[in-house]
Amino acid sequence: MTVRLYDTRAQALRDFMPITDGAVGMYVCGPTVQSSPHIGHLRSALVYDILRRWLTHRGYEVTLVRNVTDIDDKILINSSAAQAEGSSEQWWALAYRFELEFTAGYTALGVMPPTYEPRATASIPQMQDLITRLIETGHAYVADDGSGDVYFDVKSWPAYGELTHQSIENMEAATDADPRAKRDARDFALWKGRKEDEPESASWPSPWGDGRPGWHIECSAMSERYLGSHFDIHGGGLDLRFPHHENELAQSTAAGHEFANYWVHNGLVHVNGQKMSKSLGNSVYASELLAQARPLVIRYYLGAAHYRSTLDFHDGSLTEAEAALDRIAGFFERVDRRLAATRFAGSGAQVVPTAFTEAMDDDLAVPQALAVLHDTVRSGNAALDAEDLEAAAIARGQALAMTNVLGINPLATEWNAADDTGARSALSALVERLLDDRQAARANRDFAAADRIRDELVGAGITIEDTPTGAHWSVEQ
Repeated sequence: MTVRLYDTRAQALRDFMPITDGAVGMYVCGPTVQSSPHIGHLRSALVYDILRRWLTHRGYEVTLVRNVTDIDDKILINSSAAQAEGSSEQWWALAYRFELEFTAGYTALGVMPPTYEPRATASIPQMQDLITRLIETGHAYVADDGSGDVYFDVKSWPAYGELTHQSIENMEAATDADPRAKRDARDFALWKGRKEDEPESASWPSPWGDGRPGWHIECSAMSERYLGSHFDIHGGGLDLRFPHHENELAQSTAAGHEFANYWVHNGLVHVNGQKMSKSLGNSVYASELLAQARPLVIRYYLGAAHYRSTLDFHDGSLTEAEAALDRIAGFFERVDRRLAATRFAGSGAQVVPTAFTEAMDDDLAVPQALAVLHDTVRSGNAALDAEDLEAAAIARGQALAMTNVLGINPLATEWNAADDTGARSALSALVERLLDDRQAARANRDFAAADRIRDELVGAGITIEDTPTGAHWSVEQ
């Protein structure tokens, strides 16, 4: 079976056929660094991290480009508002500060760094070249009001609307620039002439006057610069389909590019059944989320639903993810302890089961893949109960392979380093002392004291397993 992906443009599942055998070029719209990252940003980055990991597992060399939009209307507005309240922070410093927050959030969740992470402000010449091409081919025009604005002429491109399957007549007017000099209300800005109230540092010289790029042209120029005019996958959040991705596709193809072969969009995040919005005051920011649970738990939670579905964050979401991870970690602890000093220690080929591969190949069906993982954990525990050490070792290898592919292996160094090792050490010391006391009581045939210690531990959520090599404990799953 080959990898299949849902292509928004085709509105169908399509077999994935790369342009170049064995290689994948993927462009993902990264953040506009105007404010702190929220749960939706983390989910989107994680979706494409999982896709990248799976394509790599399937033998492809993946080049992932994820941009940073560091010049934008909202960045300037937020900077201006902060300065009006006494801040001395410049717009570019504000953008960089929030960029670091995004990076920290991605890193905490084990999202691998992209192959390239270009900032929009570093590709201004490429944007101007693309705009010049569109003007020369009759698909863009310079405003006649002396503002220095340049617009894409949507009616000059008959295919406009093909990504979201809309006709121009049914589209809303573009609100990204002053409409006075537009030939059509739906024309969108490619270049924005500098306004009197904007800082000089937020503008660049151009053939049309000092100014800055429009949002949409940024991604078209950066994807061409780092992946060429024809690449495999363009990804981003569902909210970017229109107008952002629709406009990207129009301006790039109008300039003569083949652009992206597959358009992949991840679903959004709701909170308690409602769409996140500032007006509702229900946004969940990355810092708040990471304060609620271990990063590994958050990664598991955000990646567990199908990437195209709406993910609802509610009370208990992270508790469920924690319990699922504890079952996996508990199996690894148990199987490694039992296989130690046997010929099966460390054995079990790390090969993902066929059912897992079929699920991941089928439009990245992570829920079904996780079902295979948990079935494997259950069968591994059953094998341990039956003292079938060979079957237990096989299950161990398969579970390790699956968790490694998904980036949720609880034994991996990055997750253990991120845990509160001090608290774990303190807990371990206390439990081990009590187990020593219990063993001493049993040796003295004081079974009442031994049972009392066991009951106290169980009451505190500690599971005790008596084995021929001694008592072992774990946090109750």
